[in-house]
Amino acid sequence: MEKLKKFNPDQIITVNSAVEMAEEMVSNFYKMSASQWLRPKYDVKTLIDLSPEEILDEPFAQIIRYKGQKKDTSLGSSAYDFYKICLQDHCILMTLDRTPGLKLFPFTLYIVTHELIHIVRFSKFLQSFDASPEEKIAEETRVHEDTHQILINVQVSGISTVLDFYNQWRQPFDKLRNP
Repeated sequence: MEKLKKFNPDQIITVNSAVEMAEEMVSNFYKMSASQWLRPKYDVKTLIDLSPEEILDEPFAQIIRYKGQKKDTSLGSSAYDFYKICLQDHCILMTLDRTPGLKLFPFTLYIVTHELIHIVRFSKFLQSFDASPEEKIAEETRVHEDTHQILINVQVSGISTVLDFYNQWRQPFDKLRNP
């Protein structure tokens, strides 16, 4: 496997800032208190912390669902879903290099906001993690629309370029499936 380009330390700081801002905005959008926000257990990881099976060549991020369980408990009722947002540094950085005007902070802000919306929707049973391919396409459209709603009025340099970049995903999913 070829060596994939990873975020450098300065970029990691930028990504962490984007994650913090995304968490706050998604929490506000869904009107979730701090205690409610802790219920959907998740983590955000970059390429350096991903296992080989968590690395992809296409998307900017993926969510993997794991089953969690508190230590020293053997009851199945104590199990919970744990979601891991796997940022694909190499895909993000390649797109930034190829797309004039895209900047790391607003682009990552969009990506993480989008993935957090998915996690909230899974956690609130608004969408099944194991949906059919057709339903997953429809869900992507819904989540891109919600992401746009959250970010449209955010005062972040470069956010309009990112919203334009993702505009096609806000179209009805039939148009995406049958170009």
